[in-house]
Parts: sequence; C-alpha cells; structure tokens
Amino acid sequence: MGVFKFLARKGGGFAAPRIGRIAPGLTEGFLLKVLDRAISGTGPFDPAAQVAEEALAEADGDVDRAVEALVGSHVRLAGAQGFLTNVGGLVTVAVTIPANVTGLVMVQLRLHTAIALLHELDLDDEGVRAAVLVTLLGHDETEKLVRKKELPGNARWLASGGAIGPDGGRRVAAQVAAALVAALGGKQLAGMVGKRVPVLGGLVGAVTDARATRRLGRDADRDLRAT
Repeated sequence: MGVFKFLARKGGGFAAPRIGRIAPGLTEGFLLKVLDRAISGTGPFDPAAQVAEEALAEADGDVDRAVEALVGSHVRLAGAQGFLTNVGGLVTVAVTIPANVTGLVMVQLRLHTAIALLHELDLDDEGVRAAVLVTLLGHDETEKLVRKKELPGNARWLASGGAIGPDGGRRVAAQVAAALVAALGGKQLAGMVGKRVPVLGGLVGAVTDARATRRLGRDADRDLRAT
C-alpha cells in the first residue's frame, strides 16, 4: 500500500480511526465541512437542491436522465483542473489539504448529494449524510470495509435508516477519511484523487479525475436508489 497504511483498527469493530498524524487536514471534520458546502453551495457551486431541480426539469421529470446529465456535468468539472484549485472559499477549509483534492471532493460530494435528492432522500437525516460520504469510496471499496466491520453498513443501509448510534455520522466520516488517506499512499490513488498530491509528486491528467468522478457518480446512483 505504500507509505500510508490503512489506519483503521483491524478486527476491532466500528471505531473512529486516528488519522491526524498522516494527513492532519484530511479528517472527518474536513469531510463534514465540505459536505455542508456541497449541500448549501459555495463560490461557483450552486446548492445541491438547485442543481438537482434544474437537472430534473431539463430531463422532463425523468430521474434517470437527470442523474446521467448531472454525472456528465460533474465529470467535466472534475476534468477542469484549474477550476478545482480555485473553488471559492474551500481552500480555507483545511490548509494542509492540496487544493485539487479539496476541489475534487467538493465536485463529487455535490454530485452525490444532488443524486440523493433526486432519489428523494432527506439530507437533514444523519444516516443519509453518512451514506453520501460513504459513496466517496465507491461501491466495491465500501463493501470490503463493511465485510471487515470497518463500516457499519453500505450507503443503501445507511440511507434507509440503519442504526449507527450516537455520533454515528461523525464516526462514519472518520472511517471514510481514513480510507481516503490510505488511498493517498496506495494504488487506489490514481483512481480517486490522482497523482497531483504534492507529497507523491508529479501531475495527473484530467482524465483520471474525470473517470473517477464518473465511476463514483454511477455507484452513488446505484447505492442511493431505493430498493
């Protein structure tokens, strides 16, 4: 996995991992702040509800077409590398996080929150918010973590009222953050946030971010859809 190890406690059940020593800005607090801004809007980003409503109207009420349009538009945003490094207000969320990573997480969370709204989920519900954060990992990675008991359940389970207990949303956010930190040091990096992270050096093309955003968006559509 490289220099960053997966930091969740193995075999210890669902617990918030200690990730501050590896990436002090990439914590549950960071993810929760970006999630809030994805929902409410910031800088050039309109609120998730607005983009969901506009996509649905343009698709004449067809949810599937609206989702596909949103995925396409956010894939283009993810490929706009200059845009990702100049997202209004977000660069102050965590100065220890590369601007591109912050921008990409914002793009993906805004897409996933809009998809959740199209599937009539309540973003004021803690379980739904936790489910949206889990979709940052993709379906397959989430299922692996659930099997290892490092997440209490997958996105569909969380969104449908799965019992996560007191402060469960923050603990889910911590586990998602830990998985993203692990990705920064392993082979998953190219598919999730690219090689533009300064500690790893080099640059990655827009194609990598775009592909990851398309894949995660389609997984989110699948996992946030009612059974």
